[in-house]
Amino acid sequence: MSRIGKLPIAVPAGVTVNLAADNSMTVKGALGTLSRKFDSNMNIDVKATEINVSRANDIKKNRALHGLTRVLINNMVVGVSKGFEKALIINGVGYKVVQSAGKVVFNVGYSHPVDIVPPEGITITIVSPTEVVVKGIDKEKVGQCAANIRAIKVPDPYHLYGIRYKDEVIIKKEGKAAGK
Repeated sequence: MSRIGKLPIAVPAGVTVNLAADNSMTVKGALGTLSRKFDSNMNIDVKATEINVSRANDIKKNRALHGLTRVLINNMVVGVSKGFEKALIINGVGYKVVQSAGKVVFNVGYSHPVDIVPPEGITITIVSPTEVVVKGIDKEKVGQCAANIRAIKVPDPYHLYGIRYKDEVIIKKEGKAAGK
């Protein structure tokens, strides 16, 4: 039995979970609605205060899907009740970010500014000229949007210039030693 898959998912107050016959689930909460279709070999038992996931048999594919299905459902429940966010730090001389006309403009050392339009369901908040927070209810979209922003200017290991996650630790490399 999967250690993650067998754990029950607590459904907080204010969140409603609907499961259709084809294993498609809709989760509604204060922040929005998420829908997803799951594999037919996963048995999802929805009760008023908790959700349990079990598998039909012990085939390798079903064992792999068991924990994944439970985590995806948990992310949906947490997303519509609390939401997800990723913070990014912009580090470099003259590097900054500004918001204008529904898009976010990054000035990170290129000859041109880089414009990012947030995808649907994602909000990009500028905390300071060097800090950005990506928020949303879908964990995958939040993570992908944050990864796309980080990919604009990946941190340089020598000077640490670039865009990094707030909790990311980058080990600074030593430069060339002076000639003797």
